[in-house]
Formats: sequence, C-alpha cells, structure tokens
Amino acid sequence: MEEHYEQSKLYRIRHSAAHIMAQAVMELFPDGKVTIGPPIEDGFYYDFDLPRALTPEDLAGIEKRMRQIIAGRHQFVRRELSADEARQFFQDQPYKVELIDGLDKGGQDEYGNPIVERPVISTYTHDSFTDLCRGPHVENTGQINPSAIKLMSVAGAYWRGDEKRPMLQRIYGTAWETPKELEEYLWKLEEAKKRDHRKLGKELGLFYFSEDVGPGLPLFTPKGEMLRHLMETYVRDVQTRYGFQHVWTGNLVKEDLYKRSGHYENYKDAMFPPMVDENIAFRLKPMNCPSHMTLFNEMGRHSYRELPLRFAEFATLYRYEKTGELNGLTRVRALTQDDCHTFCTPEQIESEFSLDLQVIKEVLQRYRFTDYRVRLSLRGEGGKYVQDPEKWDKAEAALRSALQANHVDYYEASGEAAFYGPKADFMARDVLGREWQLSTIQVDFIQPARLGCSYISDDGMEHTPVVLHRAVTGTTERFLGVIIEHFAGAFPVWLSPVQTVLIPIADRHVEYCRSLAARLKALGLRVEVDERGERMNSKIRDAQKQKVPYMLVVGDQEMENGQVALRLRNGENPGAMSVDDFLTRANREIEAGD
Repeated sequence: MEEHYEQSKLYRIRHSAAHIMAQAVMELFPDGKVTIGPPIEDGFYYDFDLPRALTPEDLAGIEKRMRQIIAGRHQFVRRELSADEARQFFQDQPYKVELIDGLDKGGQDEYGNPIVERPVISTYTHDSFTDLCRGPHVENTGQINPSAIKLMSVAGAYWRGDEKRPMLQRIYGTAWETPKELEEYLWKLEEAKKRDHRKLGKELGLFYFSEDVGPGLPLFTPKGEMLRHLMETYVRDVQTRYGFQHVWTGNLVKEDLYKRSGHYENYKDAMFPPMVDENIAFRLKPMNCPSHMTLFNEMGRHSYRELPLRFAEFATLYRYEKTGELNGLTRVRALTQDDCHTFCTPEQIESEFSLDLQVIKEVLQRYRFTDYRVRLSLRGEGGKYVQDPEKWDKAEAALRSALQANHVDYYEASGEAAFYGPKADFMARDVLGREWQLSTIQVDFIQPARLGCSYISDDGMEHTPVVLHRAVTGTTERFLGVIIEHFAGAFPVWLSPVQTVLIPIADRHVEYCRSLAARLKALGLRVEVDERGERMNSKIRDAQKQKVPYMLVVGDQEMENGQVALRLRNGENPGAMSVDDFLTRANREIEAGD
C-alpha cells in the first residue's frame, strides 16, 4: 500500500508542496538550515533549523508565498550527482551533508531510513530552490491547486528523532487535488476534535485519569464500567458460542518464563521492573501467551483428539509505555485484552483461522465496522524476531494459505510481525475514514516449541502444536476509545450504559416514574429517574447531552392513561404511547443493534 501511495498523484503533489514550502521558508530565513520534508498520510511536513521560533503570522505569510510560487508554473528538474558534487553543492547545509554521507555509505536514504544498496544521489530544482531528493514530483508547480493546500501547525522535532540531537521546527501542511477534498479533510479534523474520546469520556462521565493514581492508568465510573461489562460480556458470549473456553491466569508471572518464551529478550523494555521475593523475580504480566501455554502443559498429556483446544481470557495486562506516548484510552499502561490462544495441529490451521475470521466479522459488524482491510504483517529490516527461519517460513505459508482459502483480500507490510510470527491484522475505518488496527490473528510455530507444549498424534509420537493468537477487539480500553469516537458517544441502544431516562414533569409524577423504572429494569432495561427540581426541557436537554437513547416524559395525562411521552436523543418526538409499545420498540432496536 505504501508503494502504491508513493506512485500516486497525491503523493507527488504533497512531496512537491513540501519543497515549495521549504523555498518560502528559506526566503523568509536566508540563514536557516533545511533537513527533510517527506509526504505523509494526509499531507506533508518539513523540518527546519531557524534563527527564531515561527509564529502564526509567519505561517500565513509562508502559505501566501507558496501560492505565488505555484502560480509561476516552475518545472521540477531532476539532476544526478556524485557524492562529492552533492557535498560541494550543499556545503552550507550541514544536515544535507550528513544525509549525503549516509547515501554515500549505502546505509541510509535521504530520510534516514535503512537501505541495502547504495542509491543514486539526485536533486530536484524548481524556481530558485534545489533540494536533495529522489522524487517523485509533479512536472511543474502549476499542477498543484493553490486553493487545495493549507499549512496546519508547527511542532518541535529532534533531528533524526534523537533527543541528543538539535531540536528543529517542523511545519505540517496538507495538500489535496481539489478545494472540496481540502474542505472535507478540514471538516473531518474539526469533527474528530468534537469526537475526541478524552473530551467525550469526561463529558459523559465514563472515565478519568488522576495524577494520584498515575499516568496511563484510567479510572472508570459506574457508567464506564457498565460499558466495559457490556463489551466484554458480548465478546465472551460470542466466543463461547464458537467453542472457546474461558480461563484466568493471574497478574504476576515469574520472569524466567518470559526468558524461555522469548519475550524477555524481545519485549523487556515494555515490561514493568521486576519484583523480587526470595530470589525469584516476578513481572506484572504484559501478555498472556506464555501463561496459556503453561496452563496447557499443566493440564496433563494431550491427545490429538482434544485439539483444537481454545483458551480465551479477559486479562488485565501491564505495559511500561513511555509517558510521552500515552494517549487517553488508546495508549495506556493497564489494559484488558480479549486474548485467545488456539492449540491445534498444522492441518487444523486453515479451519481454525476460518473460525477466528467468523468471530471477528460478527463482532466488527455488531460495532458497525463494515469497512476494513487485512494487513499481512511480516518480518522486516530492523525488527526484533526470534531467529528460526524454517518455522517463520512455515508460519507465513500457513497464514497466506488460510487467507487465500477464505478469499480474504490482503496487502503485505514488512516489519509489522510479532517477534514470534506473522500476523493478519484487521484495519478498520471508522465513520470519519480513519483507520484503526483492531483485530488480529497470528500463527506461532515458535513459542509452543520453546515452552515444551506437545500432544500425542495418531502416530503415537509427540508433536508440538501450532498456536493461533487471536484478539477480536484488542483491548477493552483502546477499543472503547475507538468506539466513543466512532459513535460520537451516542452508542447503539444495546451498548448505552443508560438506555432510558424517566422525566417526571412535577413532583406528583415522581412515584409513578419510580414504579415504572422498576418495571423496566425487571425487563432488562438500564433506567434512571431524573428527580431533580429542574424544568422538563432542561432535563431533556441534559439527557440528550448525555446521549441517552430514550427519554420518557411523564405528566398527568401519561399517568392517567398508563402511557409515556417518548423523546429521542436526536431531537425526534414520537409522542405519547403505551409502555408496552415503547418496550416493543426498544427491544426491536436492541435486537437489531441500533
């Protein structure tokens, strides 16, 4: 997919816009130093070493100058140079010289990414600006629509991402083919701000973070815990229906187990420090697989007739994420994973993958994620992987075969595999078109062998089972953050922590509302009675702000007729109806997943 983007018209537009922006900045700061300016998803950026901090007024002036440069219809002219010629040309630009040195050694491209072969060194010139660049670009600046570009923000960025290197100023911009596309993109950004799960989580009273407890450790209110309960119960019920058995394996594990599994060597930086008791080092559990494999071993000798054996667990895990990488619920230090491990024979991989695929499709459909693609995550340069090429090749072949047998379209991504095996990652788009990695299925030939898992096959010999790792929603916390934004806090009725608020118009209607609430609760609805002394319209507005699906208003007429006046959170007013009619409607919408 990345290679396809690099060949796209939009990629060339954004790459060229980054160069045009660099020209405008260097005209404003002739003594400034340029570094790199790549296209990225939804836009581009360029890093500069400048004599002073940029201001909003600077950005406005730079954007204006960019439009003037675009109007000049300047050609982008490519030239190939030797390393010495390039050093001479950029002798006053130390960051460029460092990049040229990397290119000359054949170890890095102009963006600092590792490469194997020594590349051709080239520059692109348009108007008065020349940059070290491999392209591609548009033919001339006039092929960029000046009304479809916008500079977005300025941020700090260390050179090469190294905090020991100079701090630079990074200007982010966006560029599109048409003004309409730019307008839609800016609307999505504004809508994303409104949907931010951190903002809505607080407004809806779902969760909080406290400095007293610590960063990355969310505290869930009764409403937030109800959401967690509903989410986990739903997945638990689906998994049980598909033949998964739920287990529990605790929160602490001896460090030695992770050394045997390979996690310590490849994952120790993400673990909390050890706790030592009587010379035994324990770790807060960062993942479940070694514990599930140990449970498999402790349950005694297994026959091939027992396989597949499917373990599932909602386990709270602890990962030592860097403080700067924490982000609301989507990146936390305490996370609850809907983790599953299937122990099976090699011949069962395809059928078990199919089963996992059915679970994932059913759950994503329930949460209205219908637009998703599958990424085949493989080994890549620079990653940490257990060195066992034969098992890796078998796992990759098995996963490809399973994907193809299930007619799943997929794309490959190098460097995204787990350290022990390849993955099929489900990348789902939310209502704003943003992509999230939600579900995953992984094939593992390595860990079960390292931990001594075995079964007796029909040949009477011991064999090592294959383990399929599968998470359908990933972690409760991250998935909750995603669906808060996906639904803008207006959850489907089945998932809403409060489904109905009864609103008495006057004090004399309170008792009737209480009795009605008890009846509705007995029938399975989650109900509250708003007994505050506020006016009816104020109570309705407050319930709508809380995204409650149903508001049942009760006055004299409703009491006399045994009715309720229904209001909806979207502002619709269906009016008076019998309680039975309301229950029929609510149950129908809950059943439909509305």
